[in-house]
Amino acid sequence: MTHPRWFDPLALLLVMCGGAAGVAARAALILAIREPAPALVIPGLTLAVNLLGSFLLGIVVASLADRHPRWRVFLGTGVMGGFTTYSAFAVQSVTTAGAAPVVGLALIAVSVFGGVVAAAFGLVVGRRFASGADAEQAPGDAE
Repeated sequence: MTHPRWFDPLALLLVMCGGAAGVAARAALILAIREPAPALVIPGLTLAVNLLGSFLLGIVVASLADRHPRWRVFLGTGVMGGFTTYSAFAVQSVTTAGAAPVVGLALIAVSVFGGVVAAAFGLVVGRRFASGADAEQAPGDAE
C-alpha cells in the first residue's frame, strides 16, 4: 500500500498557477469599475464573485471528485480559491455595517447563506455532470 507524499511540488505549482488565474479574473472585474463608484458597488461585486465562486467550486468538487486530483487542485484550490475572497468580504462587511447596519447585516447574511446554497447547488450540478460523463464512458455500467 502506498501512502501519498505530504508535499507534492506539482500540486503546489498547480495551486499557484490556478490562484494567479483566479485573482486575475477577480481583479479584472473589480478594476473595470470606474471611480468614483457608488458605495455598494464593490461590496455587491464581491458578493457576486463569492456566490459564483461557491457555485463553481461545488461543480468542480462534485464533478472531478477523486478521479482527477490535479485538475481539482488547479481549478478548486487554485482558480476558485483565488477568484473568491473572504478577506474583502470581511472588511467590506464591517465597513458597510458601520455606515448602514441593516445593509451590512443583509450583506453578511446573503454572503454566508447564499454561498452555502450556491455551493450546494453546484454540488448537485457537478454530480449530474459527473454521472452523465460516467454514463458516456461506460454505457453498460450506467445505473
